[in-house]
Amino acid sequence: MESLTVELGSRSYPILIGDGLIRDIGAHVAPLLKRPRTMIVTDTHVAGHYLTPLGTSLAMENISFSSFVLDPGEGTKSWAGLARLTEWLIGEGVERGDHVIALGGGVIGDLVGFACSIVKRGCNFIQVPTTLLAQVDSSVGGKTAINVAAGKNLIGAFHQPALVVIDPTTLETLPRRELGAGYAEVVKYGLIDDAGFFAWCEEHGAALLAGDSEARHKAIAHSVAAKARIVAADERETQDIRALLNLGHSFGHALEAETGYSDRLLHGEAVAAGMVLAHQFSAANGLCPAADAERVRSHLASVDLPHSLASAGVNSDGATLAGHMAHDKKVRGGKLPLILTRGIGQSFVTEDYGLDAVAAFLDGQASVHR
Repeated sequence: MESLTVELGSRSYPILIGDGLIRDIGAHVAPLLKRPRTMIVTDTHVAGHYLTPLGTSLAMENISFSSFVLDPGEGTKSWAGLARLTEWLIGEGVERGDHVIALGGGVIGDLVGFACSIVKRGCNFIQVPTTLLAQVDSSVGGKTAINVAAGKNLIGAFHQPALVVIDPTTLETLPRRELGAGYAEVVKYGLIDDAGFFAWCEEHGAALLAGDSEARHKAIAHSVAAKARIVAADERETQDIRALLNLGHSFGHALEAETGYSDRLLHGEAVAAGMVLAHQFSAANGLCPAADAERVRSHLASVDLPHSLASAGVNSDGATLAGHMAHDKKVRGGKLPLILTRGIGQSFVTEDYGLDAVAAFLDGQASVHR
């Protein structure tokens, strides 16, 4: 087992990474509990694989539990889903000192985290991510939210977990498409500020997706360490350090909005296309070598991830997509900070480009790389 720490002073918490940890989770949860009781929230897909072994591990530590099983998918991360979950938690008698376990992917982690930030003005939660995307990104850092009609993650709060338990063996039951969506977030860490890690992805990404356990462990540990470092330096995204984690997300969220936050385009798939667009926009404006932008596009295409508007299934004009970006939660003073790049591993934040320029660029991309 590998252990890392998100350093946040009195709110610091460990991240545990190891095969089979779900079967041993009770021993790691027990010391946190003020009473031997917890609540597990999951979805129907994950429950069939991991609810029983997790529950068995808790029982071995004499921890009682109840469980709430939700529908999978982004549709659950909504006002209606939040209402159902908070009412259930209150009905179960949750106390502020309790720890609710989020067992699942990013949707479950985000929803449970937000519910725990507001129920009784805040209770604790534990992340047990079962998708690659959640393991390398969304389970760490305390960003919690739900989606609304105007955009993704617009209603939420910063609420750090008490513990993150990552069991890479859960990826063995993950559909290939979900695995690929998570891999986009792995690539992101190389593109932000680690060109060497991007080169590692180019060499080992296909093996990771094909089931290479060593590559998966390396990718998870490296990504989590990078995320923990960034969160510790800028927890609430006030210094443009944590904002770099949004590379590809402003473009990607626009694509998700245009496809209705549905399984037409998974979040990680949208991020993949968004990262390509961010590099191409940077190249078009003389910031980034065109060869670097092409290298990013080529790698993501090689692992069957969306790498253009067309491959993301989006056939909309630039003004429509830029209109979605206008609702981005990062807008400040009417301007949208974009994460652009001077080359692979050289991302930065800028407000130098208006949405009109973005719309014109996206119009030009509509027929590229079909």
